[in-house]
Amino acid sequence: MTDVDDAPWLTLLGWGESGTAGLTAASRDALENAEVVFGARRHLRLLPRLPAEVREWPVPFADGLPLLLAERGRRVVMLVSGDPFWFGAGTTLTSQLNAGEWRAVPSPSTFSLAASRLGWSLEGCVCLGLHAKPLTRMRPYLHQGRRLLVLLRDGDAVTELAALLVRFGFGATRLHVLEALGGDDERCRALPVDAALPDDIAHPVAVGLEIAGDGPALPRAPGLPDTWFEHDGQITKQVVRAMTLAALAPMPGERLWDIGTGSGSIAIEWLLAYPDTQALAFEPHRERAARARRNAHRLGVDWLEVIEGSAPAVLDDAPLPDAVFIGGGLSQALLETLWQRLPAGVRLVANAVTLESEALLAHWQQQMGGELLRLELASAVPLGTRRGWQASYPIVQWRVRR
Repeated sequence: MTDVDDAPWLTLLGWGESGTAGLTAASRDALENAEVVFGARRHLRLLPRLPAEVREWPVPFADGLPLLLAERGRRVVMLVSGDPFWFGAGTTLTSQLNAGEWRAVPSPSTFSLAASRLGWSLEGCVCLGLHAKPLTRMRPYLHQGRRLLVLLRDGDAVTELAALLVRFGFGATRLHVLEALGGDDERCRALPVDAALPDDIAHPVAVGLEIAGDGPALPRAPGLPDTWFEHDGQITKQVVRAMTLAALAPMPGERLWDIGTGSGSIAIEWLLAYPDTQALAFEPHRERAARARRNAHRLGVDWLEVIEGSAPAVLDDAPLPDAVFIGGGLSQALLETLWQRLPAGVRLVANAVTLESEALLAHWQQQMGGELLRLELASAVPLGTRRGWQASYPIVQWRVRR
């Protein structure tokens, strides 16, 4: 797996627009002693003459992995942008290797270079790598006074990002366009986001955003107003949703099953809790499934996976969850299937409105334990010249740990 000296055969070498001028002694040594050097075309253009074989990394990125692994046992250098493990290729590459096969020699990341040019506190910025991801992923971070550093694929993406900010109501944002940071062609330009953007923005490009405007910020506490979601009435209403999410208790890295997702509101707010959470939303109605996808994309959690079909049959091939919410399609067969499939410790929350569903939850709570709640809400409404309370349908909620 490694060479005779038990040294790593692969070096992940942080590379920037300054080429070899920005390298440490250790980085230079790795290059000079390499037998094979891999890199993207824009990295190789800055590479000096070397005795090593120089190979361009293919597009898409995954196509290069077999070529790299085929060189096991030789001294190989892979050129990667800046810090390999901050929105870089490091984790993708090392996931294919054993711990002793590689070493990393990072350079300053683009985020670090951008913060140093702008004089911004890096720990106070939101850093997003959106080269190949939807730009709507910045939506949860847009609120007055916040600073974002965003890596983009090209100049067209800068234009698209500026248009999104205007559409979301943040047209007063100050935009800093940062190109080729650290290289001879470095350029930093600042302008209002609603101004005419230059047509010569060159890759690699990052932008710094000083968010300003009267657009609505996305609240991060559970229970978004219902108006944030497109829906046809099939939505867990705001107050009940807040209580449901509190019961589901999302934690970093966890996966939710949202059965009968409707508008997707529960799954979307689960994903908004932490950026590394996952959610699968199951919905038998095609129009509602499409609506849930649109809501997820607009609110910046496009990785929500919406699966069309009726539970329990649609659950067969799904990866197991850490928590389950049943908002629609509650039945004896569904609960039996879940109880058989779910491992111990999974949190389950089910909401019921009809008498038949209430009776089902009451029976299961009596047999399996957990907590049974009845949620009754009323809103003040006009009553002649005065006001009175208008009650909503009560919700029965079962909370249990498998």
